[in-house]
Amino acid sequence: MGEPIAPLSGEFTPHRRDTPGYHALSWGVSSNAPTHQTHDPRLSELGPAVFETDLNLPDKRAGKVRDTYTITAHKDAFGQHVPASMLMVASDRISAFDVIMPDPIPGKGRLLTEIAAFWLRWIEDQELSPTHLIGTGTDLIPDEAFTNATTPELLEGRVTIGRLCKVIPVECIVRGYLEGSGLKDYNATGSVCGVKLPEGLTQCDKLPEPIFTPATKAESGHDENIGFDEAARHAEAFGGRTLMERLRERSLNIYEAASAYALDHGIILADTKFEFGLPLNEQGEIASHDPILIDEALTPDSSRFWPADDYKPGRAQKSFDKQYLREYLEILSKSGKWDKTPPGPSLPAEVVLGTHERYQKARDMLVGH
Repeated sequence: MGEPIAPLSGEFTPHRRDTPGYHALSWGVSSNAPTHQTHDPRLSELGPAVFETDLNLPDKRAGKVRDTYTITAHKDAFGQHVPASMLMVASDRISAFDVIMPDPIPGKGRLLTEIAAFWLRWIEDQELSPTHLIGTGTDLIPDEAFTNATTPELLEGRVTIGRLCKVIPVECIVRGYLEGSGLKDYNATGSVCGVKLPEGLTQCDKLPEPIFTPATKAESGHDENIGFDEAARHAEAFGGRTLMERLRERSLNIYEAASAYALDHGIILADTKFEFGLPLNEQGEIASHDPILIDEALTPDSSRFWPADDYKPGRAQKSFDKQYLREYLEILSKSGKWDKTPPGPSLPAEVVLGTHERYQKARDMLVGH
């Protein structure tokens, strides 16, 4: 990564913060961007980054972004019984092409947690679906869980406490616009996940109506688009076709309501994915067969967010998600500097700052400052 980075095609080149005319939401990678983010003074403005956590809690699982733990049943400070729950901590890790980058995006985990918590509460308030959300405070974590390496202060704003659930092994994806793997599928077959679409659609066209296109994880860890019938087979142990019909209806209802809210706030919600689970009782058994929304919801990590005032079909859109990072990595890939396999490349400060700005802009527009 010793050579200058070419500007992204069709994108603006950002100015430095000390340059007259600098705008916080610039859309490209500078041609003279630094090759490493180390010691760049602008990064210190974002605060300390959290790349990994270490808590005295069982069942740790480190995902691409979130570390999850189980908070076992215990008594609170008032001696009241607290049932077991799941703890999710949003780190500042970021992945692309299923590879975790070696450099974090400082503050990204807090932004994700704030956006997800807002949407989960909003979805419940709108009576669109029950969710797993219990709370977001570090005070819900037992004191003995913290270590010198992972303190309450470090986790402030990054914590989601949720109900324990049996996860339904199907990702519920809703698409309102034609982009990504859906566009590739359409160009090859005229359909997306078996859903036939009109002829003549172009990149990023709005679909006649939102479509439900489930996916599952392949052995390689990539999302794999599947048809509705196959999704029903994957969910056979949870209720099969009847369950998937319920999840399809629920996912479409959430998407349509959320996309209307987002559009009122200047953002097009192009597509998104939801995960559902069946809540467990204190004995670890399924307590209800009514699925609840789990994990995150409607964040830049799980959705495509486009600025509505710049939308134009027939081309790629500017975005508030990590597409900005993907485009930078595509430059490296096409120039032979990275083959999209681990380890990921070190990220220039311009890319870190630009990615953070997009996540923050999405938070500001959807949730408020």
